[in-house]
Amino acid sequence: MIFPIVAVAEGATDWELWENPLHSERLVATEARPPGLIQRYREELQVRHYARRTVKTYEQSLRRFLRFHQLRHPREMGSAEVNAFLSHLAVEQQVSASTQNQALAALLFLYRELLDRDLELEGVVRARKRPRLPVVLTPEEVRSVLQRLYGVEALVAGLLYGSGLRLIEALRLRVHDLDFSRHELMVRDGKGGKDRRTLLPESLGVRLRGHLEAVRQIHREDLAQGWQWVFPQHQRWRDASSGQQGRHHLDPSLIQKAVRRAVLAAGLTKPATCHTFRHSFATHLLERGQDIRTIQELLGHSDVKTTMIYTHVLNRGPLGVSSPVDLL
Repeated sequence: MIFPIVAVAEGATDWELWENPLHSERLVATEARPPGLIQRYREELQVRHYARRTVKTYEQSLRRFLRFHQLRHPREMGSAEVNAFLSHLAVEQQVSASTQNQALAALLFLYRELLDRDLELEGVVRARKRPRLPVVLTPEEVRSVLQRLYGVEALVAGLLYGSGLRLIEALRLRVHDLDFSRHELMVRDGKGGKDRRTLLPESLGVRLRGHLEAVRQIHREDLAQGWQWVFPQHQRWRDASSGQQGRHHLDPSLIQKAVRRAVLAAGLTKPATCHTFRHSFATHLLERGQDIRTIQELLGHSDVKTTMIYTHVLNRGPLGVSSPVDLL
């Protein structure tokens, strides 16, 4: 299918071409043309150091917006079209509140940063945000799952629970982020682009050292690039066009699948995932009397209100009170 080349208003000096929103193919008339809208959008996000996953999510939202309005150029549209799209997501697509908010943030960035326009967002039908409590495992359930994991998968899962890490944070750890003497590790460029320090469990120290020794040869090969993953892939990637080479960390899906198998093998009925270990980490610290502010720092939450959700899943109730019936 061939899509039309869309320009900005007639007579404009910065005549823009944009990418095919369905196939990511640039429609170029001549090599002298400026970069397309979506390419410019992507580059603006990258220049502002947005996370790679955020760039991908925002770009998908922009493509979805363009398809909804039959590939009209955003300069030809405004608040009414944005409101119609956001209402469509909530009413017709029935997306979650977080998905709608991501789409809104993506379009606000487009209009404010690239098109230098403000949007009026009155009358938008907002997706309902359903309050949900996080899934939390008991210490016995955590032990049962971890005992059914082996090798690298067991080490990663141990860090998710023992350090309260998100999966991508664990996989992006580099060798120099581990401080065995102080029993702490550094999370770099976490959610929100923030760095933080958290626990490095003593019980994982010996196994982690053994793992690093086993992948030492890979580290030597990568030392020239100065990028040594704690959990590297064995195969290097190579760009055929540029000749550049590198190595990624382990793919998250490998750990996710291993944890899912372990949860099923343990006979758990709870819908536990890799992120459940992080929830369990916070809840178990609260149960042992750790103060909420310390847990907030270990998790990297900007607002303590986010951390407070774990007070609602404690076995003894949100305020630490006992039920009157238990006193009868």
